[in-house]
Amino acid sequence: MTVCVVGGGPAGMMAAIEAAGYNDKVMLFEQNEKLGKKLFLTGKGRCNLTNACSVEELFANIATNRKFLFSAFYGFDNSETIRFFNDRGLETKVERGLRVFPVSDHSSDVIKILRRELERKNVEVYLNTKVTKLLTDEISGSISGVIIKHDNKTKQITADKVIMATGGMSYPLTGSDGSGFGLVEALGIEVKTCEPSLVPFTCNDKDITCMQGLTLKNVGLCVSKDDKMLYSGFGELLFTHFGISGPLVLTASTCIRQSDYRKGLKAFIDLKSALSFEELDRRILRDFEESRNKNFSNSLNKLLPAKMITAVIKKTGIPADKKVNSITKEERNILCRILKSFEIKIDGNRGFDEAIITRGGVGVSDIVPSTMESRKIKGLFFAGEMIDTDALTGGFNLQIAWSTGHLAGRSR
Repeated sequence: MTVCVVGGGPAGMMAAIEAAGYNDKVMLFEQNEKLGKKLFLTGKGRCNLTNACSVEELFANIATNRKFLFSAFYGFDNSETIRFFNDRGLETKVERGLRVFPVSDHSSDVIKILRRELERKNVEVYLNTKVTKLLTDEISGSISGVIIKHDNKTKQITADKVIMATGGMSYPLTGSDGSGFGLVEALGIEVKTCEPSLVPFTCNDKDITCMQGLTLKNVGLCVSKDDKMLYSGFGELLFTHFGISGPLVLTASTCIRQSDYRKGLKAFIDLKSALSFEELDRRILRDFEESRNKNFSNSLNKLLPAKMITAVIKKTGIPADKKVNSITKEERNILCRILKSFEIKIDGNRGFDEAIITRGGVGVSDIVPSTMESRKIKGLFFAGEMIDTDALTGGFNLQIAWSTGHLAGRSR
C-alpha cells in the first residue's frame, strides 16, 4: 500500500510514523522548508507536548466535539504520548497544571525525535512541496492519489491512502494557512466555519491599554454578552497594548464565537477574588483609616498595583483629590463593586495571526471516529487541527494531534 501524508506538523508526522509501521510505502509532503515549523513555536518554544492528567480530565478539557475523540484518545492517550517520547530518548518533566515539557525546554528536541523516527521507518519526506489537488477514482469514488508541486514542477502521485494533516488557520506564516480545507472542499466535504480560538481580546479603552505589561494573578474573570454569562473562571491575565491576554483570557476565548464580538461583549475582573464584598469593605476601611488625611488617589497603593489606580478611580467617579476622611459609605460601596467587577468592553480578538488554535474545520459527522476516515471518500483520512475539534490550553490540543494522527496512520 502507498500512503501519502499531507502536512509535516505533529499530527502528520505521527500519522506517517504509524503508517510506516505496516511496511507500507509512506510519503510525507510538507510545503515548508522544514518539518514541525509551528510545533517549534508551541509553549513559547518549550513545547507543552501533552498533559499528565487522567483520561477523564483529558476529555473534560476538550472544548468542541469531545465524544468524537473517544477512539482516538483511548487508542493513544496522554500516557502513551509521554511513553512514546521517553522510549525514544526524550526526557520529560511535569510542571504547573500537569503540563508536560521536555526537560531541555527545547521544542527542537521533540521535533528531532519525530524526524529520527521518520528516518528509521524509511518515510520519504518531501520538503518545499505543496499538494495542489486530491485525486479520486472516477468509478469507485475512492482516493487515488495527489498532485504535488515542487521546484515549479507538477507531478502526479498514485496512492491507496491519503492522510490530510495540514492544520487549521492559526499562525498562517508557519504554513497553517487553511489551504488544506480547499483541497477537501473540492471533493464535496463540508468544512465548518473556521474561527480563531485561544486568542487574546482587544479593546479600544486607553485606560486599559495604558496598563500594558501588568500581570494579575489569582483573579476571577467573567465574560458576558447582553447580560448572558458566556464564561467564568479563575487564574492569571495580562494587560497589553491592545487589550487583555494571558491563560485566563485564552481559555475564555474558547467559549466566545466570532459573532459575539460585534457588540455587547464585556469582561469583568474580580480583582479581590479571595475576599467577599464585606471582607473587602473592612479591608478598605482599615486602609482608609491609615490614610484618612490623604487624597483618594494616594490611598490605594496597598490595595492595587500602581498601574491600575488611575483606571479604578475613573470608574468609581470619586474625585482623585477628595480627602479619604470625607469619602462616604456609598462611595466606598462603589469602590468595592468596581474592585469585585472591574468592567472591560471587548471589541474583538487578535485573529488567526495570534490565535493558538483554530475552531472549526472538517465536520466530525463526515469522519468515522474509530478510523479518522472520510465517510464520503474511501481512503481519505484526517488528523489534527483540520478536524473540527479543539481544547483548552495545557497541552490538550497537541494531544488531539498525537491521538488522531496515530489513529489515522494505523487505520487500514
